[in-house]
This record gives sequence, structure tokens and C-alpha cells, in this order.
Amino acid sequence: MKKFFITKNRRLRSTPFASRLEKQGLKSYTIYNHMFLPTAFNSLEEDYFHLREHVQIWDVSVQRAIEISGKDSSKLVQLMTCRDLSKSKAGVCYYSPLVDSNGNLINDPLIYKLNENKWRICIADSDVILFAKGISSVQNMNVDIIEAKIDTLAVQGPKSLKLMEKVFGEEIKELKFFKFDFYEFDGIKFLISRSGYSKQSGYEIHVENIDSGLKLYDYFFKIGEELNVKPGSPNLIERIEGGLLSYGNDMDIGDNPFECGFDKYINLESDIMFLGKEKLKKIKQKGIKRKLMGVKIEAKEIDLTEEIKMFNNENKEIGQLRSAGFSPRFKKIVGIAMVQKGFWATSQKFKINIDGNYFTGEICSLPIL
Repeated sequence: MKKFFITKNRRLRSTPFASRLEKQGLKSYTIYNHMFLPTAFNSLEEDYFHLREHVQIWDVSVQRAIEISGKDSSKLVQLMTCRDLSKSKAGVCYYSPLVDSNGNLINDPLIYKLNENKWRICIADSDVILFAKGISSVQNMNVDIIEAKIDTLAVQGPKSLKLMEKVFGEEIKELKFFKFDFYEFDGIKFLISRSGYSKQSGYEIHVENIDSGLKLYDYFFKIGEELNVKPGSPNLIERIEGGLLSYGNDMDIGDNPFECGFDKYINLESDIMFLGKEKLKKIKQKGIKRKLMGVKIEAKEIDLTEEIKMFNNENKEIGQLRSAGFSPRFKKIVGIAMVQKGFWATSQKFKINIDGNYFTGEICSLPIL
């Protein structure tokens, strides 16, 4: 695929860490939440192997933080998600699909409960702030909704805990998965959660003061040499193998959370009120006709910018490939596809046309093992 430059302008915000990243050998960006998201430093495969073995510092400032505060903040946040947050606690972050009045997906953020009247929604790639403002306006709610001036660093990889200990001390070891707390560096407290967009373990650091954030970024590399720390970014191959879904790629507003495997985050039996609840009840009663599955394809290369149809041996369309990349571990392409009912069985064979050539593939579970 031919590569083109993207012209920078004020509509496409740069990351505050750009000067560091570009000096460290950044090779490419993509666009995410109207910002530049770093995507590769060496090759996709080299970055993949390093992430699985060592530790990387990611600039994921694109993961914008929508803050909702005020007397009706809990009511608004609950209306936006099908996950029951009625017993939520401060200090915990909740993976929560957001749905519209039809029960379709708006986003799949991590929601932080800061206190009883303040929430932070760290979003995937869609304009959640407009969704929140629209609901609050119609419902005449007493809330303030802003995009917080927060940029996020992620420390990801099997050696992430060792690096975090060097910076924040042994107390960071007490932080459990999907919990957050405040830790000090250079006299400044940072909100840190044990979370991240990889299966290799890690942390996310919310940066509110960019000068302090830049000092922290530089310090990671100053003291992390023995751990082989490198800059990195969310890795296409690693996240597909791990079954980590990408809003806008694997799923979008045309899909519902049942089709995307979010059943455990859909609370239809409780008394909570959220948009699309009655629609989701009907979908559950009727059953879904398609769902996301993993796939393996006997090919080496693919550039995927739109869905590719998949067919069985009788030339019946059985699904659409939505994300894919070559896996150096499996020595073939791995991907995520929306597959029609009746063809969900693992090892189900299919064929697919990639750049004019047909290749065979098979359905598998997510994560891809």
C-alpha cells in the first residue's frame, strides 16, 4: 500500500510528548480522537517481540479523559453504560460498554470513579463528550462535562512492575488490577491505574502537568536501561492475539455488545436505568445472529483498511474480516472477524480474497491461543 503524509493542523492535535518520540525514532502516526497516535518505532514485529519480553513506555494521550461531575453525575454515567455501576467504589476503574437508545455501541471506555460526584471516562475513538452532553441536555441534569487536560503514559510489558518500583517505590506493588491510586514523583502526585491495552501487564499514568510528565518520561529511560526499556505503542499483533478489541476497527455503532462478547458487562436483571435497555432485552431473548471471533489465515501479508468478506466452500458469505496482521508467533495472519451464526465452531474453514488471491483460514476463539 502506498504511504502518504498527513498534514498537521489545529484540528489534529499533537501529543505533548512528540519531541521525545520523534527523537527516539518514531516512524509513523495514525489518527485517534482527533490526535496523533504513535504506531511504530522499529517494525511492527520487532516492537511485538520487545513488548512481550521487556518493558515499553507508550504515549497514549489520545485516550482522552471526559470528566463528569455534579449532583446528577452518577445518574448520567449509568444512563450511558449497560454495566451496573450502582455499587461502584472510588479507586476502581470499570471497563464499561457505552450504548445508545438502540443498544448499539458508542464506545468501550475505562470509567474511573473519583468520588461520589465525579467520574473520569477514558475513551476509545469516538466523540463521547457529545453523547454525554446530548443526554444531559435532554434530561436537564445538574452536571458539568469537560474534556480534562490529561495526557496518559502507559508502562507495558512483563518488566513493567520492576520499572514502576524504581520510580514510585515498593508501594506500587500493592496496586491491584483495575484499581487506581495516587503516587508521587518529583513532588507531584500522579493518578496511576493498573491497566493498559496489552496482555503483558502494566500501568497507566494520568499526566495533568506536562512539565512534570516530561520529567517522568525522561526519568523512565534514564533508570530503565538495565530493563531494556524502549518507547512503544499499542501493538496490532499483540492486541489481536490477546483478544483486545478496538472500537472503530473490530466494532462500531452498527454492533451491539452481545455481538462483541461483552455479556458479563450487560446488566439487564437489575433495576438500573440505561439507554437501550429494552432493546438489549429483546436482542438477548431472540439471540444474536453474528459475533466477533478470532481467525487464522494461511498468508503472510495483508493491508486492511476495510472489511474483507469471508466465504465457505459453497461460496456462502460467512463473515467479514475486520482487523488482521501477520503473527510471527503463529507464522500466519491472525485477525478478528464478525462471523455469522452457524459458522462459529472453532476450526471452521473458510476462504478469503486478499489482493486478488484466495487463501484458506479457520475460525478460532478469542484470545487466539
